[in-house]
Amino acid sequence: MNNVTGEKGILVAPSILSADFTRLKEALDLIKNSGGDWVHVDVMDGHYVPNLTIGPPVIESIRGATEMFMDVHLMVVEPDRLVPSFIQAGADMITVHAEACTHLNRTLQCIREAGIKAGIALNPATSLSMLNYSWDAVDMILLMTVNPGFGGQSYIPQMTGKIRELREMIQMKNPDILLEIDGGISTENIAEVTAAGANVIVTGSSFFGAADPARYVRELRELAEVF
Repeated sequence: MNNVTGEKGILVAPSILSADFTRLKEALDLIKNSGGDWVHVDVMDGHYVPNLTIGPPVIESIRGATEMFMDVHLMVVEPDRLVPSFIQAGADMITVHAEACTHLNRTLQCIREAGIKAGIALNPATSLSMLNYSWDAVDMILLMTVNPGFGGQSYIPQMTGKIRELREMIQMKNPDILLEIDGGISTENIAEVTAAGANVIVTGSSFFGAADPARYVRELRELAEVF
């Protein structure tokens, strides 16, 4: 898995939720050719969040169309039922919501035993104490900076303090854990969130709506204030 050291400083993970699904292969090529690091895939089941997106067959199609690292974010109820299918479909990392897992560490163990990376996602109002017994079982923590379920939302300003608090916890507990943020990130606030400690940046509508996505990615990197 890519790390966050060296020239790039941050990892940029464009979300295909904001892509034109009739031209998905072109969207994947655009991410790669524009300097993106990962492909972020938002999976929604219409229950955990009101929206409904894609399932394992689409993940399998993406896997066949790109060699890029695939970061799969499950916004679903009872993720244990679905994790094996997404592993088989070709995900490189699967992130599950702590709020949706009855046995969080068991879910993370299942993911890691398959030889891929495991992540925990937290909603904006979820306490960071949910992480207390999982520091050695996780590769990445995804902090939602909007309420999950829809693309194109505005960043919640109060999340900057939460990012900073989470970064301090990571540095004490397990510095190798990546801190990903998702929701409302743009060139206007990238310096704020990266200075607070985020090092994996999900970007959706700002990337796919940019006149020049490659320039947009370069600007994100240039403006980032790496902790």
